[in-house]
Amino acid sequence: TAPQVISSPFLKPFFLKTPLNVASHQRQRRHTLPASEFRNLTPQDAISVFEIEREAFVSVSGECPLTLDEVLGFLSQCPELSMGWFEEGQLVAFIIGSGWDKEKLDQGALTTHVPNAQTVHIHVLSVHRHCRQQGKGSVLLWRYLQYLRCLPGLRRALLVCEEFLVPFYRKAGFKEKGPSAITVGALTFTEMEYQLGGQAYARRNSGC
Repeated sequence: TAPQVISSPFLKPFFLKTPLNVASHQRQRRHTLPASEFRNLTPQDAISVFEIEREAFVSVSGECPLTLDEVLGFLSQCPELSMGWFEEGQLVAFIIGSGWDKEKLDQGALTTHVPNAQTVHIHVLSVHRHCRQQGKGSVLLWRYLQYLRCLPGLRRALLVCEEFLVPFYRKAGFKEKGPSAITVGALTFTEMEYQLGGQAYARRNSGC
């Protein structure tokens, strides 16, 4: 019989429809690069991550959530709390998180990873400019949250976002905790929380 893990919707292979003009190219490469892949990021992905992040955020707010050195730091310290979406081997969207051990996020959370913590601080979710307005951010966030449920010891995820993004995260299941203590330049944020706790039984029986 097939391993139980195959029965998990989260872990089933995820393939996208490919434009006709690249179909023949894909047939030549199908044995080396999957059409679509979700995996943890590594320090080797840092440049691609930072390029997407810089284009996405500097054009909107003038500020990057993470510097290149901070990206490298988190992908070295806690790669298991990251997720990248790759199409034909190219990064198209990503999430970077780190561990946190306080009730609420503060300025220190921007640059800190606390090992073995029960809370994940989601620093950044970003989608490549050529792949926006396609729902990729929502898909990646859903898969990331389901993945976090499979990691032992995690009870919740926290993030801060600008007011216009609150509905996006609310739709994904986050709840508002109120104004954040974190500020970046002139920007202010709302803190939001997603409960991961109470999943011990589900973890044991989900093939995670």
